[in-house]
Order: sequence, then C-alpha cells, then structure tokens
Amino acid sequence: MAAADDPVPAPRAPESPRRVRIVLAEVSRRDDRADRTRTELAQQTRVGEALVRGLVRAQLALALRLSLVVAIGLGGLPWLFAIAPSVGQVTVLGIKLPWLLLGVVSFPFLITVGWAYVRLAERNEQDFTDLVQRPER
Repeated sequence: MAAADDPVPAPRAPESPRRVRIVLAEVSRRDDRADRTRTELAQQTRVGEALVRGLVRAQLALALRLSLVVAIGLGGLPWLFAIAPSVGQVTVLGIKLPWLLLGVVSFPFLITVGWAYVRLAERNEQDFTDLVQRPER
C-alpha cells in the first residue's frame, strides 16, 4: 500500500489570463466619422456637396493662378517688345530675341507650369482625401 502513503498533489489554481482592456467607444468613433463622411460623399448630401465644392474651388483657384502666370509670362512679351522696340532688335546666337523667347523658351516655360499644376493639383486632392479619412479628434 505504498500508493496510499504517497501524498496527493494539491490541485493548482488555474492561472488567470492577462486582462486586456478594449475600449470600443474610441475605435467606433473614429471609424464612424470616416464612414459617415464617405457616405455623405457617396450619397451626395449637402455636406458631401460642400466638401466636393471646396475641392473644385481649390482646383479652380490653382488653375486661375497658373493661367495668370502664363498670361503674364507669355502675354507680356509682346507688350515688352512694343514698349521697348530696342529689346526686339537684340540678337542672341544669330537669332532675334522675340523669336528665341516665343519659339524656344516658351515651351520649357509651359512644361514647367504644367508640371507645377499637376503637382499642386495632386496635393489638393491628397489634402481632400486626408480630410475625408481623418479620424475625429
């Protein structure tokens, strides 16, 4: 009866798992606002229309500003040559300055303005996307 003499091990208390605090209110609030904004855009509510109108207004303002740069840059050249005819007579590398400016320099200028427009328009769109997806603070 040696088995009866062996002490019976005491049952161990089960280890309680580590407690994790989950706050659903904070998580749902962030998602609710972003979802609500996306829904307002998709359903074209008054708020959604106001957001889109703001984006369109920003894009239009950008286009008008850069159009003004082009109008002054290229449209100002004929005025310059009319006001100061001696500038129109200047020759650079055997080519008269008006031909050089309007025929050669204008293309890199327009490409640069176009590149700037695309870059700034994409920034406007990214700002709009960040505004729509921004969590509530």
